[in-house]
Amino acid sequence: MDKHLHIICLDVPYPVDYGGVFDLFYKLPALQNLQVKIHLHCFEYGRVKQVELNKYCEEVHYYKRKTGVSGFTLKLPYIVSSRINETLLERLLRDDHPILMEGVHSTYLLNDERFASRKRFVRLHNVEHIYYAFLLRTSTSFFKKFYYGWESRKLFKYEKNIVRKAIFWSVTEKDAEDYRNLGCNNIELLPLFLPNWKAKIWEGKGTYCLYHGHLAVAENEKAATWLLQNVFNEINIPFVITGKNPSKELVALAEENNHTCLVANPSESDMQDMIQKAHINILPSFNNTGIKLKILNALYNGRFCLVNQPAVAGSGLEKLVCLASDAKTFQTMITTLFNKSFDVEMGVQREQILGKMFNNANNAKQMVKWIWGDEK
Repeated sequence: MDKHLHIICLDVPYPVDYGGVFDLFYKLPALQNLQVKIHLHCFEYGRVKQVELNKYCEEVHYYKRKTGVSGFTLKLPYIVSSRINETLLERLLRDDHPILMEGVHSTYLLNDERFASRKRFVRLHNVEHIYYAFLLRTSTSFFKKFYYGWESRKLFKYEKNIVRKAIFWSVTEKDAEDYRNLGCNNIELLPLFLPNWKAKIWEGKGTYCLYHGHLAVAENEKAATWLLQNVFNEINIPFVITGKNPSKELVALAEENNHTCLVANPSESDMQDMIQKAHINILPSFNNTGIKLKILNALYNGRFCLVNQPAVAGSGLEKLVCLASDAKTFQTMITTLFNKSFDVEMGVQREQILGKMFNNANNAKQMVKWIWGDEK
C-alpha cells in the first residue's frame, strides 16, 4: 500500500541557504527514496515558489503567511496565528494521510477537532518559548523586547497545551527533556537531516581563528561582538568573522583590532573555504535550545571546534568539540590549540560519530517506522 505523507513547512525549504531549512529540505529526498509520496505545503513570505521541490513531492502547495498586524491574535503566539490558513486545512481534510508539522509554527491544526483522529507528528526545531526568552534577554530594542516577551509567554502556554496532541521529534536530547518537563510523554530524538557531508580530515595547522554565522541574527551578532570585546582584545592571534549582513556597528568594532577582519556576505564556496583553512572554528552560543548547524558544518569541514556548553547541550556532540566556559578559558584554549596540530585520530573519531548520528537514510527509515509501523 502506498505511503502518503502531508508535510507542512513553516517556510519554503529551498534554496538551502540558511541553517533553518537544511533539515526541512534534506528530509524530502530521504523520504522519497523510501517511496514515501510527499504532499508538501509551504508558507511563503519572502522566499518564492521553487520548481526544485517538485522533484521530491507528489504535489507542492504555497500559502501566503499573514505578516504584521493581520497575523496577530490575542490567544495564539504570532508564529502560529500568522500561519492559520483555511485553504490548507480544507485540503488536508480531503484524505486521511498522516501529517507532519515542521516546527511549532505549523501546528495550528492541533487545536482543530476535525483532525483529532489523524496521525499527527511535530518536528521540533527549538523549544520556542525558551528561544524567545533568550531573544528577549539579548535584544536592545524596546519594541523587540516587548514582542519577544509577549511571544515567549504565549508560546509557553501554547506549547504546554499541545504536548499531548501529537507525537514529537526533537533535534536534541535537551529539547526532548524540556518538553517532557512540560508534560509531553510522546517525544523521540530524531537527528537533523544534512547534505551528503563526509567528515574531512585536515591534518596540520590552519592560519587563523574563525567565527561564522548569519550576522544579522541577534544571537550571532552578540557572539561575534563578545569574542571581539572579551577574548581577542587580549590575544594577538588572527581572527576572521564572516557571514551575511553584518551591522555597521559590528564592522566598525572588527576594524578597531589590527589582527581581526570581517568578510561580509561570502559565497557558499568562499564560506566553506574559510572553514577549511581556519585552525580553530570558535562558535560560542548563549542559547541552549536546538542544534547549531554552523557547529556541524565546522565539525564536518574544519579542524578544531571551540564552543561553550550551551552551544552543544544535549546534542551528542560534546566529545567532538573543545569546551571553554568564559572569556579567560576561551583565551587559554585558543592559545593552546593554535600551537597544536590537528591529527588524523581526531578526524577519524568525528567520522565515526557523525556518520552514525546523521545518517539520512537510517533516520528516514526510523521516521517511516514511527509513522506507519509494520503496515505493508
